[in-house]
Amino acid sequence: MRILLIEDDQLLGDAILSGLKQHHYAVDWLTDGDVALQALNNPAQKRAFDAIVLDLGLPKRSGLDILKAIRKQGLTTPVLILTARNSIQDKVNGLDLGADDYLTKPFDLSELCARIRSITRRGEQQPAHAKLSLGQVVIDQAAHKVFIKDQCVEFSRREFSLLSKLIEQTGKVVTRDVLSQALYGWGDDVDSNAIEVHIHHIRKKVTDAISIKTIRGVGYIAED
Repeated sequence: MRILLIEDDQLLGDAILSGLKQHHYAVDWLTDGDVALQALNNPAQKRAFDAIVLDLGLPKRSGLDILKAIRKQGLTTPVLILTARNSIQDKVNGLDLGADDYLTKPFDLSELCARIRSITRRGEQQPAHAKLSLGQVVIDQAAHKVFIKDQCVEFSRREFSLLSKLIEQTGKVVTRDVLSQALYGWGDDVDSNAIEVHIHHIRKKVTDAISIKTIRGVGYIAED
């Protein structure tokens, strides 16, 4: 899952970035309101994110201005406002402008992650603690566990995200670009054959359970 974090406080932003990565998210971090809106106006990037964590007190352009602009453009990506502003009116304004949730600082990282899971589930219209399954593979997204033939098998963060993305699109070709956007943030170093390496490791683990086929020059498809 890929998150866009928009937060100008360097210490807090760094802590959130590290914490979300430990919880298996790919995270892109921006500190400037204008730059954030430009990124969300970029056709190649605007729908690449599964959720946006948005501070309100940003330089150059406020979080509420960003929220208002992206909702006016029809962007439906779930937005969690994360701010020190804790008045009822601030919360009402944020929610009325289209935020999906509102969390005040200081906060606990586990609660932030739980709220991100909640708003992304709502956006996908999935039940709480949703599970993905294909053949003899079951993915427990809330627990971040993969069961193959009823046995829990260890997957790295990126293997887990990649397998989840493939199974979400069972029977459909998932392009390399889509997989790369789901796995890596802007600041991550990505080897040219990184996707192939992850697919190789996943195939070894799901042997005889499901099939992951290569569509040469395009991407991959998961089948029973």
